[in-house]
Order: sequence, then structure tokens, then C-alpha cells
Amino acid sequence: MIVVEGRNDTVTIKRAVKADTIETRGSAIGKEVIDQVRRAQSKRGVIIFTDPDYAGERIRRVISQEVPGVKHAFLPQDKARGRKKIGIEHAKCEDIREALLHVRSDVGYEQVESISWEDYIDMGFTGFPDSSWLRQKVADRLGIGFANAKNFYQRLHALQVSKEELISAWLQVREELEDVT
Repeated sequence: MIVVEGRNDTVTIKRAVKADTIETRGSAIGKEVIDQVRRAQSKRGVIIFTDPDYAGERIRRVISQEVPGVKHAFLPQDKARGRKKIGIEHAKCEDIREALLHVRSDVGYEQVESISWEDYIDMGFTGFPDSSWLRQKVADRLGIGFANAKNFYQRLHALQVSKEELISAWLQVREELEDVT
């Protein structure tokens, strides 16, 4: 089951893949939606695939707190951009399929070595003029969605992105930057 925000998202998802959806109908998630997601998680498993914006992140956070073990699919903002808005309903089918191929779980089966806050700062993810840009590029490479500095750090841990995986993505972004300059 894929959790989306609305009917247009459902239509777009179903064009891209064969899947059932649960619609939150906005960011004010009621008890009945949480109950639906909880039941779906226990029976089939759930992937949260919300818009890459503040409301989508809020929905993702609320459901993750209420329903342990859900999985996450992320779509970069540039792949979800419509004329005036950002949303899953504007994405191309191939971009949706690609995002669903890189689903991440809140709960890992083994502990991974994660990055410390000091390493995070040293790598430039916060406290520098280009920190936001760097987080965006690394998030896109890892397929975990953009977030502010604190939330990105928490997401790295929640999704069990290993230190090795993060450093590899960071180095690739840095190499691309050097190739451009």
C-alpha cells in the first residue's frame, strides 16, 4: 500500500505502477487514516510517498511516529514540479518507478555505523553558505528527500544510511562540483 496525499496522486501512482493507495486528504491526518495505515502495515506493508514539501514531510513524520516500520519513497522537488505547485501528481511515470525502486525503511535489520554530528558539520551539511545545496544534491543521490540541516541529520539515522554510503554520495557530489568548476 502506498500512502499519498490526494486523489490526483493516486491517479498518477496507478498510471506508473500497479498499487493500492491510502489518501491522507491533506496534512491534518485523522485517526481513521492512521488506523487505515496501521492495518495496511500489519497486513501488507506501507510505503509513504508524499509530496516533497513541508506538508508532505509533516505527513511522513506523523505516520512514522504512529505506525512503526513503514517504508519511505522520495521524489526530488525538481521531478515533482508542476506549473505552480510541487506534488507527486506532476511526476513522470518513470520517475515514480525509480523512486519506488529505492524505498528506504525506518527500521534496519542490522546496526550500521552512522555519522556523528561533528562529522556532519565537517562535511559541510550545516553552517556554510552552500550547505542547503549540498544536502539537496546528496539527498538526491541517496534518494532520501531534501530536508533542513537538523531533519536531514535525523533522516540519515532513521533510514540507516551508513557512514560509508553517505561519504560515497558526498564524494560523488564534490567530484561533480570540481568537474563543473
